[in-house]
Amino acid sequence: MEHLEHRQKVIIMLAVMAAMFFAAVNMTIVGTALPKIIAQIGGLEYFDWVFTIYMLTATITAMLVGKLSDIYGRKIFILIGIAVFSLGAFLSGTSNTIIQLIVYRGIQGFGAGMIMSAAITTIGDLFTPRERGRWQGMMGAVFGLSSLFGPTLGGYIVDNYDWHWVFWVFLPIGLIAFGLIVKLYPSHAKKEKEPVDYLGSILLSIFIMTLLLGFSWGGGKYDWMSVEIIGLFATAVLSLILFIFVEQKAKSPVLPLYLFKNSVFTVSNIAGMLLGMGMFGTIMYVPFYVQGVHGESATVSGLIEMVMTIAMVISSVIVGNLITKTGKYKIFALIGFVVMIIGLFLNSMLEVESSLTRLIVQLIIIGIGLGMNMPTFQITVQNAVSHRYLGVATSAMQTFRQIGGTIGVAIFGTVMNHIMVKELQASELSNISQAAPNMDVNMNQLQDPQILMNTQLLDNIRTSLPAEFAPFFDQFIQLLKEALNVSLTGVFLTGAGVVALAFITTIFLKEIPLRTTNQDDEQSAPITNNPQEA
Repeated sequence: MEHLEHRQKVIIMLAVMAAMFFAAVNMTIVGTALPKIIAQIGGLEYFDWVFTIYMLTATITAMLVGKLSDIYGRKIFILIGIAVFSLGAFLSGTSNTIIQLIVYRGIQGFGAGMIMSAAITTIGDLFTPRERGRWQGMMGAVFGLSSLFGPTLGGYIVDNYDWHWVFWVFLPIGLIAFGLIVKLYPSHAKKEKEPVDYLGSILLSIFIMTLLLGFSWGGGKYDWMSVEIIGLFATAVLSLILFIFVEQKAKSPVLPLYLFKNSVFTVSNIAGMLLGMGMFGTIMYVPFYVQGVHGESATVSGLIEMVMTIAMVISSVIVGNLITKTGKYKIFALIGFVVMIIGLFLNSMLEVESSLTRLIVQLIIIGIGLGMNMPTFQITVQNAVSHRYLGVATSAMQTFRQIGGTIGVAIFGTVMNHIMVKELQASELSNISQAAPNMDVNMNQLQDPQILMNTQLLDNIRTSLPAEFAPFFDQFIQLLKEALNVSLTGVFLTGAGVVALAFITTIFLKEIPLRTTNQDDEQSAPITNNPQEA
Protein backbone atom coordinates (compact mmCIF):
# COMPACT_ATOMS: atom_id res chain seq x y z
CA MET A 1 0.00 0.00 0.00
CA GLU A 2 3.04 2.27 -0.31
CA HIS A 3 1.70 3.53 -3.64
CA LEU A 4 -1.17 5.39 -1.96
CA GLU A 5 -1.02 9.15 -1.61
CA HIS A 6 -0.05 10.47 1.81
CA ARG A 7 -3.51 12.00 2.30
CA GLN A 8 -5.14 8.60 1.68
CA LYS A 9 -2.81 6.94 4.17
CA VAL A 10 -3.62 9.52 6.84
CA ILE A 11 -7.39 9.10 6.34
CA ILE A 12 -7.04 5.30 6.51
CA MET A 13 -5.00 5.61 9.72
CA LEU A 14 -7.63 7.88 11.26
CA ALA A 15 -10.25 5.22 10.55
CA VAL A 16 -8.01 2.47 11.96
CA MET A 17 -7.25 4.56 15.05
CA ALA A 18 -10.99 5.11 15.55
CA ALA A 19 -11.46 1.33 15.49
CA MET A 20 -8.56 0.91 17.91
CA PHE A 21 -10.01 3.54 20.26
CA PHE A 22 -13.39 1.80 20.05
CA ALA A 23 -11.81 -1.45 21.24
CA ALA A 24 -9.42 0.06 23.80
CA VAL A 25 -11.92 2.37 25.52
CA ASN A 26 -14.42 -0.47 25.89
CA MET A 27 -11.67 -2.41 27.66
CA THR A 28 -11.05 0.34 30.22
CA ILE A 29 -14.58 1.69 30.69
CA VAL A 30 -15.81 -1.45 32.46
CA GLY A 31 -13.42 -1.32 35.43
CA THR A 32 -15.07 1.47 37.41
CA ALA A 33 -18.57 0.48 36.34
CA LEU A 34 -18.43 -3.23 37.14
CA PRO A 35 -19.06 -3.04 40.92
CA LYS A 36 -22.43 -1.34 40.33
CA ILE A 37 -23.26 -3.70 37.48
CA ILE A 38 -22.55 -6.68 39.74
CA ALA A 39 -24.71 -5.10 42.46
CA GLN A 40 -27.67 -5.22 40.07
CA ILE A 41 -27.21 -8.53 38.23
CA GLY A 42 -25.41 -10.45 41.02
CA GLY A 43 -22.61 -13.00 40.68
CA LEU A 44 -19.86 -11.45 42.79
CA GLU A 45 -18.08 -14.83 42.99
CA TYR A 46 -17.51 -14.70 39.21
CA PHE A 47 -16.37 -11.06 39.25
CA ASP A 48 -12.83 -11.79 37.98
CA TRP A 49 -14.05 -13.74 34.97
CA VAL A 50 -15.45 -10.59 33.34
CA PHE A 51 -11.85 -9.44 32.93
CA THR A 52 -10.18 -12.84 32.57
CA ILE A 53 -12.32 -14.06 29.67
CA TYR A 54 -11.72 -10.82 27.77
CA MET A 55 -7.94 -11.09 28.28
CA LEU A 56 -7.86 -14.75 27.18
CA THR A 57 -9.95 -14.38 24.02
CA ALA A 58 -8.24 -11.14 22.96
CA THR A 59 -4.71 -12.52 23.47
CA ILE A 60 -5.38 -15.82 21.69
CA THR A 61 -7.18 -14.16 18.78
CA ALA A 62 -4.48 -11.51 18.30
CA MET A 63 -1.83 -14.21 17.93
CA LEU A 64 -3.82 -16.32 15.47
CA VAL A 65 -5.05 -13.39 13.37
CA GLY A 66 -1.48 -12.20 12.90
CA LYS A 67 -0.68 -15.16 10.67
CA LEU A 68 -4.06 -15.22 8.93
CA SER A 69 -3.83 -11.51 8.10
CA ASP A 70 -0.49 -12.15 6.38
CA ILE A 71 -2.35 -14.55 4.09
CA TYR A 72 -5.72 -12.86 3.61
CA GLY A 73 -4.94 -9.19 4.36
CA ARG A 74 -5.73 -6.88 7.29
CA LYS A 75 -8.93 -5.27 5.98
CA ILE A 76 -11.15 -8.32 6.34
CA PHE A 77 -10.01 -8.92 9.93
CA ILE A 78 -10.45 -5.31 11.01
CA LEU A 79 -13.99 -5.39 9.62
CA ILE A 80 -14.83 -8.77 11.17
CA GLY A 81 -13.24 -7.57 14.42
CA ILE A 82 -15.37 -4.41 14.54
CA ALA A 83 -18.52 -6.42 13.76
CA VAL A 84 -17.80 -9.08 16.40
CA PHE A 85 -16.76 -6.49 18.97
CA SER A 86 -19.88 -4.39 18.33
CA LEU A 87 -22.06 -7.48 18.68
CA GLY A 88 -20.36 -8.38 21.97
CA ALA A 89 -20.73 -4.82 23.26
CA PHE A 90 -24.44 -4.69 22.37
CA LEU A 91 -25.11 -8.09 23.95
CA SER A 92 -23.13 -7.14 27.08
CA GLY A 93 -25.52 -4.26 27.59
CA THR A 94 -28.46 -6.68 27.54
CA SER A 95 -27.01 -9.02 30.19
CA ASN A 96 -29.36 -10.13 32.93
CA THR A 97 -26.93 -12.51 34.66
CA ILE A 98 -23.20 -12.58 35.34
CA ILE A 99 -22.83 -15.69 33.11
CA GLN A 100 -24.34 -13.82 30.18
CA LEU A 101 -22.00 -10.88 30.79
CA ILE A 102 -18.97 -13.19 30.88
CA VAL A 103 -19.97 -14.90 27.61
CA TYR A 104 -20.62 -11.60 25.85
CA ARG A 105 -17.35 -10.11 27.13
CA GLY A 106 -15.62 -13.15 25.67
CA ILE A 107 -17.17 -12.30 22.30
CA GLN A 108 -15.89 -8.74 22.70
CA GLY A 109 -12.42 -10.14 23.38
CA PHE A 110 -12.44 -12.09 20.11
CA GLY A 111 -13.28 -8.89 18.24
CA ALA A 112 -10.71 -6.83 20.16
CA GLY A 113 -7.94 -9.29 19.35
CA MET A 114 -8.72 -9.02 15.64
CA ILE A 115 -8.90 -5.22 15.69
CA MET A 116 -5.69 -4.67 17.65
CA SER A 117 -3.58 -7.17 15.75
CA ALA A 118 -4.68 -6.02 12.30
CA ALA A 119 -4.69 -2.30 13.19
CA ILE A 120 -1.11 -2.19 14.50
CA THR A 121 0.10 -4.25 11.54
CA THR A 122 -1.62 -1.80 9.17
CA ILE A 123 1.00 0.78 10.14
CA GLY A 124 3.59 -1.57 8.69
CA ASP A 125 1.60 -1.96 5.46
CA LEU A 126 1.05 1.77 4.94
CA PHE A 127 4.39 3.19 6.02
CA THR A 128 8.04 2.27 5.72
CA PRO A 129 9.97 1.37 8.91
CA ARG A 130 11.55 4.83 8.90
CA GLU A 131 8.09 6.46 8.90
CA ARG A 132 6.44 4.15 11.43
CA GLY A 133 7.79 5.80 14.59
CA ARG A 134 5.41 8.74 14.30
CA TRP A 135 2.38 6.49 13.83
CA GLN A 136 3.38 3.96 16.47
CA GLY A 137 3.60 6.90 18.85
CA MET A 138 0.13 8.03 17.81
CA MET A 139 -1.23 4.51 18.32
CA GLY A 140 0.27 4.52 21.80
CA ALA A 141 -1.51 7.82 22.40
CA VAL A 142 -4.83 6.17 21.44
CA PHE A 143 -4.28 3.55 24.15
CA GLY A 144 -3.37 6.26 26.62
CA LEU A 145 -6.42 8.38 25.84
CA SER A 146 -8.69 5.36 26.16
CA SER A 147 -7.34 4.72 29.66
CA LEU A 148 -7.95 8.39 30.48
CA PHE A 149 -11.54 8.62 29.26
CA GLY A 150 -12.70 5.06 29.86
CA PRO A 151 -12.68 4.75 33.68
CA THR A 152 -13.92 8.31 34.24
CA LEU A 153 -16.76 7.96 31.75
CA GLY A 154 -17.69 4.50 33.03
CA GLY A 155 -18.04 5.81 36.56
CA TYR A 156 -20.06 8.83 35.40
CA ILE A 157 -22.48 6.68 33.39
CA VAL A 158 -23.27 4.24 36.21
CA ASP A 159 -23.66 7.13 38.65
CA ASN A 160 -26.04 9.12 36.46
CA TYR A 161 -27.57 6.81 33.84
CA ASP A 162 -28.47 3.19 33.24
CA TRP A 163 -25.39 0.93 33.33
CA HIS A 164 -26.26 -0.61 29.96
CA TRP A 165 -24.97 2.55 28.27
CA VAL A 166 -21.44 1.69 29.43
CA PHE A 167 -21.41 -0.86 26.61
CA TRP A 168 -23.54 1.05 24.11
CA VAL A 169 -22.20 4.61 24.28
CA PHE A 170 -19.34 4.06 21.81
CA LEU A 171 -21.19 1.85 19.32
CA PRO A 172 -21.58 4.78 16.85
CA ILE A 173 -17.77 5.12 16.70
CA GLY A 174 -17.55 1.46 15.71
CA LEU A 175 -20.12 1.94 12.96
CA ILE A 176 -18.32 5.02 11.62
CA ALA A 177 -14.95 3.23 11.67
CA PHE A 178 -16.50 0.22 9.88
CA GLY A 179 -17.89 2.43 7.12
CA LEU A 180 -14.64 4.35 6.65
CA ILE A 181 -12.55 1.19 6.43
CA VAL A 182 -14.97 -0.43 3.93
CA LYS A 183 -14.73 2.64 1.72
CA LEU A 184 -11.09 3.69 2.12
CA TYR A 185 -9.02 0.63 2.99
CA PRO A 186 -7.56 -0.95 -0.18
CA SER A 187 -8.55 -4.51 -0.95
CA HIS A 188 -5.94 -7.19 -0.39
CA ALA A 189 -4.11 -8.45 -3.45
CA LYS A 190 -4.78 -12.15 -3.83
CA LYS A 191 -1.87 -14.40 -2.92
CA GLU A 192 -1.23 -18.05 -3.47
CA LYS A 193 -3.44 -19.93 -1.04
CA GLU A 194 -1.64 -21.35 1.99
CA PRO A 195 -2.87 -24.17 4.23
CA VAL A 196 -4.11 -23.09 7.65
CA ASP A 197 -2.20 -24.57 10.57
CA TYR A 198 -5.24 -25.73 12.58
CA LEU A 199 -3.38 -28.11 14.92
CA GLY A 200 -0.68 -25.55 15.68
CA SER A 201 -3.35 -22.91 16.32
CA ILE A 202 -5.18 -25.15 18.79
CA LEU A 203 -1.99 -26.07 20.67
CA LEU A 204 -0.85 -22.42 20.79
CA SER A 205 -4.28 -21.40 22.13
CA ILE A 206 -4.13 -24.09 24.84
CA PHE A 207 -0.61 -22.96 25.82
CA ILE A 208 -1.55 -19.27 26.09
CA MET A 209 -4.82 -20.00 27.91
CA THR A 210 -3.35 -22.36 30.53
CA LEU A 211 -0.28 -20.18 31.09
CA LEU A 212 -2.30 -17.00 31.62
CA LEU A 213 -4.85 -18.75 33.85
CA GLY A 214 -2.06 -20.31 35.92
CA PHE A 215 -0.42 -16.97 36.60
CA SER A 216 -3.77 -15.17 37.04
CA TRP A 217 -5.07 -17.63 39.65
CA GLY A 218 -1.81 -18.67 41.33
CA GLY A 219 -1.29 -17.27 44.81
CA GLY A 220 -4.81 -15.83 44.86
CA LYS A 221 -7.71 -18.04 43.94
CA TYR A 222 -5.53 -21.13 44.37
CA ASP A 223 -2.28 -21.83 46.19
CA TRP A 224 0.79 -22.00 43.93
CA MET A 225 1.33 -25.66 44.84
CA SER A 226 -2.34 -26.63 44.45
CA VAL A 227 -3.44 -29.36 42.05
CA GLU A 228 -5.25 -26.76 39.90
CA ILE A 229 -2.22 -24.51 39.34
CA ILE A 230 0.25 -27.38 38.86
CA GLY A 231 -2.21 -28.95 36.42
CA LEU A 232 -2.49 -25.71 34.42
CA PHE A 233 1.28 -25.26 34.20
CA ALA A 234 1.80 -28.94 33.31
CA THR A 235 -0.74 -28.57 30.51
CA ALA A 236 1.02 -25.40 29.33
CA VAL A 237 4.40 -27.16 29.18
CA LEU A 238 2.97 -30.20 27.39
CA SER A 239 1.09 -28.08 24.84
CA LEU A 240 4.24 -25.99 24.21
CA ILE A 241 6.32 -29.11 23.54
CA LEU A 242 3.67 -30.47 21.15
CA PHE A 243 3.35 -27.04 19.51
CA ILE A 244 7.10 -26.88 18.80
CA PHE A 245 6.99 -30.39 17.32
CA VAL A 246 3.97 -29.55 15.11
CA GLU A 247 5.40 -26.21 13.94
CA GLN A 248 8.61 -27.88 12.76
CA LYS A 249 6.52 -30.07 10.45
CA ALA A 250 3.81 -27.59 9.40
CA LYS A 251 3.91 -26.28 5.83
CA SER A 252 2.58 -22.86 6.87
CA PRO A 253 3.11 -22.59 10.66
CA VAL A 254 0.97 -20.19 12.68
CA LEU A 255 4.15 -18.98 14.41
CA PRO A 256 7.24 -19.80 12.33
CA LEU A 257 9.84 -20.87 14.86
CA TYR A 258 12.70 -19.82 12.61
CA LEU A 259 11.68 -16.22 13.27
CA PHE A 260 13.47 -16.67 16.58
CA LYS A 261 16.74 -17.20 14.68
CA ASN A 262 16.58 -13.48 14.02
CA SER A 263 18.28 -11.94 17.06
CA VAL A 264 16.40 -8.63 16.72
CA PHE A 265 13.04 -10.45 16.79
CA THR A 266 14.03 -12.55 19.81
CA VAL A 267 15.64 -9.76 21.84
CA SER A 268 12.77 -7.37 21.11
CA ASN A 269 10.15 -9.86 22.29
CA ILE A 270 12.06 -10.65 25.49
CA ALA A 271 12.50 -6.94 26.23
CA GLY A 272 8.83 -6.32 25.39
CA MET A 273 7.74 -9.07 27.76
CA LEU A 274 9.86 -7.61 30.58
CA LEU A 275 8.47 -4.15 29.78
CA GLY A 276 4.95 -5.58 30.10
CA MET A 277 5.85 -6.99 33.51
CA GLY A 278 7.09 -3.62 34.75
CA MET A 279 4.23 -1.64 33.20
CA PHE A 280 1.34 -3.76 34.47
CA GLY A 281 3.01 -4.15 37.85
CA THR A 282 3.09 -0.38 38.27
CA ILE A 283 -0.48 0.13 37.07
CA MET A 284 -1.90 -2.60 39.31
CA TYR A 285 -0.07 -1.83 42.56
CA VAL A 286 0.05 1.98 42.73
CA PRO A 287 -3.65 1.98 43.84
CA PHE A 288 -2.65 -0.15 46.84
CA TYR A 289 -0.49 2.73 48.02
CA VAL A 290 -2.97 5.50 47.23
CA GLN A 291 -6.06 3.73 48.59
CA GLY A 292 -4.58 1.27 51.07
CA VAL A 293 -1.72 3.22 52.65
CA HIS A 294 -3.04 6.77 52.19
CA GLY A 295 -6.74 5.91 52.53
CA GLU A 296 -7.81 7.89 49.47
CA SER A 297 -10.79 7.01 47.29
CA ALA A 298 -10.70 5.02 44.04
CA THR A 299 -11.46 8.27 42.19
CA VAL A 300 -8.34 9.94 43.60
CA SER A 301 -6.31 6.85 42.73
CA GLY A 302 -7.58 6.99 39.15
CA LEU A 303 -6.75 10.69 38.83
CA ILE A 304 -3.21 10.12 40.11
CA GLU A 305 -2.58 7.30 37.62
CA MET A 306 -4.08 9.53 34.93
CA VAL A 307 -1.08 11.84 35.36
CA MET A 308 1.26 8.93 34.56
CA THR A 309 -0.83 8.11 31.49
CA ILE A 310 -0.66 11.70 30.22
CA ALA A 311 3.14 11.66 30.64
CA MET A 312 3.28 8.36 28.77
CA VAL A 313 1.14 9.66 25.88
CA ILE A 314 3.21 12.83 25.44
CA SER A 315 6.49 10.92 25.68
CA SER A 316 5.29 8.27 23.22
CA VAL A 317 4.30 10.84 20.59
CA ILE A 318 7.55 12.82 20.96
CA VAL A 319 9.80 9.75 20.82
CA GLY A 320 7.86 8.30 17.90
CA ASN A 321 8.52 11.48 15.93
CA LEU A 322 12.19 11.49 16.96
CA ILE A 323 12.58 7.90 15.73
CA THR A 324 11.10 8.90 12.37
CA LYS A 325 13.32 11.99 12.21
CA THR A 326 16.62 10.42 13.28
CA GLY A 327 16.22 6.79 12.28
CA LYS A 328 17.60 5.78 15.67
CA TYR A 329 15.66 3.75 18.21
CA LYS A 330 17.95 1.75 20.52
CA ILE A 331 19.11 4.81 22.44
CA PHE A 332 15.50 5.81 23.20
CA ALA A 333 14.72 2.31 24.52
CA LEU A 334 17.79 2.32 26.78
CA ILE A 335 17.11 5.80 28.13
CA GLY A 336 13.44 4.89 28.63
CA PHE A 337 14.36 1.88 30.74
CA VAL A 338 16.79 3.93 32.85
CA VAL A 339 14.08 6.54 33.47
CA MET A 340 11.61 3.78 34.46
CA ILE A 341 14.14 2.21 36.84
CA ILE A 342 14.68 5.58 38.54
CA GLY A 343 10.93 6.12 38.93
CA LEU A 344 10.29 2.62 40.30
CA PHE A 345 13.25 2.87 42.70
CA LEU A 346 11.93 6.19 44.01
CA ASN A 347 8.53 4.54 44.48
CA SER A 348 10.18 1.84 46.57
CA MET A 349 11.31 4.56 49.00
CA LEU A 350 7.78 5.81 49.69
CA GLU A 351 6.69 5.84 53.32
CA VAL A 352 3.30 5.99 54.98
CA GLU A 353 3.70 9.74 55.52
CA SER A 354 4.96 10.51 52.00
CA SER A 355 2.92 13.09 50.14
CA LEU A 356 0.82 12.28 47.11
CA THR A 357 2.60 15.11 45.29
CA ARG A 358 5.83 13.14 45.57
CA LEU A 359 4.09 10.04 44.20
CA ILE A 360 2.69 12.03 41.27
CA VAL A 361 6.15 13.33 40.33
CA GLN A 362 7.55 9.80 40.46
CA LEU A 363 4.71 8.44 38.35
CA ILE A 364 5.39 11.14 35.76
CA ILE A 365 8.97 9.86 35.61
CA ILE A 366 7.74 6.29 35.10
CA GLY A 367 5.24 7.47 32.47
CA ILE A 368 7.98 9.23 30.50
CA GLY A 369 10.07 6.05 30.53
CA LEU A 370 7.11 3.93 29.47
CA GLY A 371 6.26 6.32 26.65
CA MET A 372 9.81 6.15 25.30
CA ASN A 373 9.52 2.39 24.94
CA MET A 374 5.92 2.03 23.75
CA PRO A 375 6.61 2.68 20.03
CA THR A 376 10.14 1.26 19.96
CA PHE A 377 9.99 -2.52 20.02
CA GLN A 378 7.06 -2.79 17.62
CA ILE A 379 9.21 -0.90 15.12
CA THR A 380 12.31 -3.05 15.73
CA VAL A 381 10.36 -6.27 15.16
CA GLN A 382 8.62 -5.02 12.02
CA ASN A 383 11.88 -3.65 10.64
CA ALA A 384 13.78 -6.90 11.18
CA VAL A 385 11.50 -9.43 9.45
CA SER A 386 10.38 -9.96 5.90
CA HIS A 387 7.22 -8.04 5.03
CA ARG A 388 5.37 -11.33 4.45
CA TYR A 389 5.71 -12.04 8.19
CA LEU A 390 4.63 -8.56 9.31
CA GLY A 391 1.34 -9.70 10.84
CA VAL A 392 2.66 -12.70 12.74
CA ALA A 393 5.68 -10.72 14.02
CA THR A 394 3.48 -7.85 15.23
CA SER A 395 0.97 -10.12 16.97
CA ALA A 396 3.81 -12.08 18.59
CA MET A 397 5.09 -8.86 20.16
CA GLN A 398 1.59 -8.08 21.51
CA THR A 399 1.25 -11.60 22.90
CA PHE A 400 4.64 -11.56 24.62
CA ARG A 401 3.80 -8.19 26.22
CA GLN A 402 0.44 -9.49 27.45
CA ILE A 403 2.02 -12.64 28.86
CA GLY A 404 4.67 -10.50 30.55
CA GLY A 405 2.00 -8.32 32.13
CA THR A 406 0.11 -11.33 33.48
CA ILE A 407 3.26 -12.95 34.86
CA GLY A 408 4.37 -9.63 36.35
CA VAL A 409 1.12 -9.05 38.22
CA ALA A 410 1.31 -12.60 39.63
CA ILE A 411 4.94 -12.26 40.73
CA PHE A 412 4.41 -8.85 42.30
CA GLY A 413 1.30 -10.11 44.09
CA THR A 414 3.27 -13.00 45.56
CA VAL A 415 6.06 -10.63 46.65
CA MET A 416 3.54 -8.28 48.30
CA ASN A 417 1.72 -11.03 50.16
CA HIS A 418 4.93 -12.74 51.32
CA ILE A 419 6.48 -9.54 52.71
CA MET A 420 3.21 -8.43 54.30
CA VAL A 421 2.79 -11.74 56.16
CA LYS A 422 6.34 -11.47 57.50
CA GLU A 423 5.82 -7.87 58.56
CA LEU A 424 2.56 -8.64 60.36
CA GLN A 425 4.14 -11.60 62.15
CA ALA A 426 7.00 -9.39 63.34
CA SER A 427 4.69 -6.54 64.42
CA GLU A 428 2.74 -6.01 67.64
CA LEU A 429 -0.43 -7.17 65.94
CA SER A 430 -0.95 -10.17 68.22
CA ASN A 431 -0.58 -7.95 71.29
CA ILE A 432 -3.27 -5.61 70.02
CA SER A 433 -5.60 -8.52 69.26
CA GLN A 434 -5.10 -9.93 72.77
CA ALA A 435 -5.64 -6.49 74.31
CA ALA A 436 -9.05 -6.27 72.72
CA PRO A 437 -10.50 -9.77 72.98
CA ASN A 438 -14.08 -8.58 73.23
CA MET A 439 -14.14 -6.54 70.05
CA ASP A 440 -16.90 -7.83 67.80
CA VAL A 441 -14.50 -7.96 64.84
CA ASN A 442 -12.66 -10.86 63.22
CA MET A 443 -9.10 -9.54 63.46
CA ASN A 444 -7.71 -12.30 61.24
CA GLN A 445 -9.99 -11.31 58.37
CA LEU A 446 -8.87 -7.70 58.73
CA GLN A 447 -5.26 -8.71 58.02
CA ASP A 448 -6.09 -8.96 54.31
CA PRO A 449 -4.52 -5.89 52.57
CA GLN A 450 -7.64 -5.62 50.40
CA ILE A 451 -9.54 -4.40 53.46
CA LEU A 452 -7.50 -1.20 53.43
CA MET A 453 -8.81 -0.43 49.93
CA ASN A 454 -12.34 -0.08 51.31
CA THR A 455 -12.27 3.05 53.47
CA GLN A 456 -16.05 3.10 53.84
CA LEU A 457 -16.05 -0.40 55.32
CA LEU A 458 -13.28 0.56 57.76
CA ASP A 459 -15.24 3.64 58.84
CA ASN A 460 -18.36 1.53 59.37
CA ILE A 461 -16.43 -0.97 61.50
CA ARG A 462 -14.86 1.77 63.60
CA THR A 463 -18.15 3.53 64.29
CA SER A 464 -19.78 0.22 65.28
CA LEU A 465 -17.17 -0.41 67.99
CA PRO A 466 -17.52 0.73 71.60
CA ALA A 467 -15.54 3.92 72.27
CA GLU A 468 -12.95 2.13 74.44
CA PHE A 469 -11.98 -0.16 71.53
CA ALA A 470 -11.48 2.60 68.96
CA PRO A 471 -7.80 3.26 69.90
CA PHE A 472 -6.97 -0.44 69.51
CA PHE A 473 -8.66 -0.52 66.12
CA ASP A 474 -6.83 2.62 64.95
CA GLN A 475 -3.50 1.17 66.06
CA PHE A 476 -4.33 -2.07 64.27
CA ILE A 477 -5.08 -0.26 61.00
CA GLN A 478 -1.89 1.81 61.31
CA LEU A 479 0.19 -1.36 61.67
CA LEU A 480 -1.60 -2.84 58.68
CA LYS A 481 -0.81 0.26 56.61
CA GLU A 482 2.85 0.15 57.62
CA ALA A 483 3.05 -3.53 56.68
CA LEU A 484 1.40 -2.83 53.32
CA ASN A 485 3.80 0.04 52.67
CA VAL A 486 6.82 -2.20 53.35
CA SER A 487 5.41 -4.90 51.08
CA LEU A 488 4.91 -2.34 48.28
CA THR A 489 8.56 -1.37 48.72
CA GLY A 490 9.36 -4.94 47.72
CA VAL A 491 6.95 -4.79 44.78
CA PHE A 492 8.47 -1.62 43.31
CA LEU A 493 12.03 -2.85 43.91
CA THR A 494 11.16 -6.06 42.11
CA GLY A 495 9.67 -3.99 39.30
CA ALA A 496 12.88 -1.96 39.06
CA GLY A 497 14.83 -5.23 38.88
CA VAL A 498 12.64 -6.54 36.06
CA VAL A 499 13.07 -3.31 34.07
CA ALA A 500 16.83 -3.51 34.72
CA LEU A 501 16.76 -6.95 33.07
CA ALA A 502 14.94 -5.36 30.13
CA PHE A 503 17.70 -2.73 29.93
CA ILE A 504 20.41 -5.42 29.92
CA THR A 505 18.51 -7.38 27.27
CA THR A 506 18.20 -4.28 25.07
CA ILE A 507 21.98 -3.76 25.18
CA PHE A 508 22.18 -6.88 22.99
CA LEU A 509 19.66 -5.47 20.50
CA LYS A 510 21.30 -5.14 17.11
CA GLU A 511 20.36 -1.73 15.68
CA ILE A 512 19.84 -2.16 11.96
CA PRO A 513 18.95 0.87 9.82
CA LEU A 514 15.24 1.58 9.50
CA ARG A 515 14.27 0.74 5.92
CA THR A 516 12.86 3.50 3.72
CA THR A 517 10.82 0.99 1.70
CA ASN A 518 8.61 -1.97 2.49
CA GLN A 519 10.56 -4.08 0.03
CA ASP A 520 12.69 -6.68 1.78
CA ASP A 521 16.45 -6.19 1.79
CA GLU A 522 19.50 -7.99 3.08
CA GLN A 523 18.63 -7.12 6.69
CA SER A 524 15.40 -9.11 6.61
CA ALA A 525 16.31 -11.65 3.93
CA PRO A 526 17.38 -14.33 6.42
CA ILE A 527 13.75 -14.66 7.49
CA THR A 528 12.34 -16.80 4.70
CA ASN A 529 9.77 -19.52 4.29
CA ASN A 530 12.51 -22.08 4.18
CA PRO A 531 14.81 -21.99 7.20
CA GLN A 532 17.55 -23.67 5.18
CA GLU A 533 17.71 -20.57 2.98
CA ALA A 534 18.68 -18.47 6.01
